[in-house]
Amino acid sequence: MTNVGDEHQAPGTPRPPRAPAPGAVRTCSFLTDYGLQDGFVGACRGVIATIAPGVVVIDISHLVPPQDVRRGAAVLADTVPSLPPGTVHIAVVDPGVGTARRPVAVATARGDLLVGPDNGLLPPAAEALGGVVAAHTLTNPELMAASPSSTFHGRDVFAPVAAHLALGVGLADTGPAIDPADLVRLPVPRCRLDSAAGLAEGEVVTVDRFGNVQTSLGQQMLLALGLRPGQRLRLRVGAEPGGGEVPYATTFGEVPRGALVGFVDSSGRFALAVNGGSAEARLGLSPGDPVTVTASSTGNCPE
Repeated sequence: MTNVGDEHQAPGTPRPPRAPAPGAVRTCSFLTDYGLQDGFVGACRGVIATIAPGVVVIDISHLVPPQDVRRGAAVLADTVPSLPPGTVHIAVVDPGVGTARRPVAVATARGDLLVGPDNGLLPPAAEALGGVVAAHTLTNPELMAASPSSTFHGRDVFAPVAAHLALGVGLADTGPAIDPADLVRLPVPRCRLDSAAGLAEGEVVTVDRFGNVQTSLGQQMLLALGLRPGQRLRLRVGAEPGGGEVPYATTFGEVPRGALVGFVDSSGRFALAVNGGSAEARLGLSPGDPVTVTASSTGNCPE
């Protein structure tokens, strides 16, 4: 239903604010690939402030590489467990904006809500919050800008819907329910333990701004190989048939400056870093490149 006069409003004009339900105001988080040199982030935050002036907005990142859904999904999933339970998470890395891809809101077992495009960006974060318990397509025009732009759904769809949810609007009011199993999901990264051969095979999942390389291998897989910090491991990366030995440590400073080190990062995944440098540059790795880890024959790291 269209409000009287809506047809005369400029694109992106938010609808008037509504009073919050008592005790229902939630925190919002915000992640995009918009960057900081334009006004995109400010426009979205302005919409939220207009609809829900009392809502706190926590910026996760706006420096996700442009259109890199996989990187955005990894950053979001790594971060949301640290935010307050019940947060409404707005995530916009949306190369398909304006196409047939669905705008969605997802409820999680922890009680958080995720709002964004149905392109694989949201499910990893939902899993980090206990899994999806409900999902809805965003179709209710009363919760969106009066005349949504076809290329700026962050401002005209996701931000206003999230603001209304933060004020206590029910998830069912955003649009029809969809089967959570039908949400678009990114390909599952390669991750295989071969105990008989004494190796774990995975791939690069993401690279952060320091050049640290996160893999799909979890700490438990290294433990299954008998590997613990203080030992050395044998590493094969990329398409190269060879490999080399790398110290397995708990932090960067346990190896000399400029040295390569393997460690378990804050998300519980095996990662590679260079103390004071970039493992990405050293190894020439990109997301999707193969990584194989085996126990080293030389055992412990030298003192």
